Amino acid sequence: MVSLARKNLLHDRLRFVITVAGVAFAVTLVLVQVGLFLGLLGKATVTIENSSADIWVTSRETPNVDFAHSFPETTVLRVRGVAGVEKADNAIVQFMNIMLPSGAEEGCLVYGLEDFSAWNLPWDVESGDPTELRRGDFILMDRSAERRFGPFQVGDYREILGHRFRIIGATRGAASFTTAPVVFMDFRRAQGLQQTVHNRTSYILVKVAPGHDAAQVAERIRAVTPYNDVYTRAEWAARSRNYWVVSTGLGMNMGITVFLGILVGIVVVAQTLYTSAVEHVKEFGTVKAIGGSNWDIYRILGEQALIAAVVGYAIGAAMSFGMRPLLAQLHLNVLVSPQFAATVFAGTVLMCLGAAMLSFKRVAGIDPALVFRA
Repeated sequence: MVSLARKNLLHDRLRFVITVAGVAFAVTLVLVQVGLFLGLLGKATVTIENSSADIWVTSRETPNVDFAHSFPETTVLRVRGVAGVEKADNAIVQFMNIMLPSGAEEGCLVYGLEDFSAWNLPWDVESGDPTELRRGDFILMDRSAERRFGPFQVGDYREILGHRFRIIGATRGAASFTTAPVVFMDFRRAQGLQQTVHNRTSYILVKVAPGHDAAQVAERIRAVTPYNDVYTRAEWAARSRNYWVVSTGLGMNMGITVFLGILVGIVVVAQTLYTSAVEHVKEFGTVKAIGGSNWDIYRILGEQALIAAVVGYAIGAAMSFGMRPLLAQLHLNVLVSPQFAATVFAGTVLMCLGAAMLSFKRVAGIDPALVFRA
């Protein structure tokens, strides 16, 4: 039966190539599109997941980590008095305008803390020392800024909201979902740049003491901060991701693109397998004439679908991974985990088997006597 399945599928090599190409296109589209989507969502939570904060205290209804609202900085005193809190500090996250050497003005996302090392921010320091930020008008700038701001060197100066800062180091990996480059500076200096955050803060970062559960400590903090929202790290990351997926319609757009890719794959596979089944009606009739059942014919068609799925997935996956270095040059991260790749493979197999179902009905009613007719 397997030999007949392969023979029928490979009889017309051009048709087989078209079938595999359709599957490969669908696989490539899904892997790249969803991989880019997951890479973007990674940027939406990169500071949350890399910081050592177990709990984030925010203002009411803050949608995500980038779009912070301010509240009184004295709130941190109440948080520090909660049982199970080992450390709590204020943090400022604000969009600010930065002046470039060309005279152009761009937006950047400023992170302000008094003790960066205590919170593992930034987590990948290429040069410079974050502890030096408190000693003057200094900043650390992420290398991702070079794409929008142009090259910069340690020792250069930049103006942020009319205030002159010296770049004392560079970081890597600190990017925002909005593509605004991240700049790190001392909390008090960030606070002094805007009147709207004078004596106010954007977040309170909380580290839970050993032996205490973060969810329970978060509940205690909620009791003493009734005008704030309190999230564990996982809850805050999920909220930040959901904002971009649901509120902006990004998830719907990605879903439609993936659906179209799968639809193309189903149509191509179904059309070629159905045509192949029609052209080999007599061969299927022979199978039934010698005692074969519909199940035997189904196995032949299923084998053809599996061959198309495996070969098409292999080519599509190779194309997807081959595109990653090129996309990385464009600062686009394609995030493909082994679990996701396995899910796409399983989906590819189901897609091809589902497409093969369209030809099952055509061959199920074959009359075995067909083989004896002229």
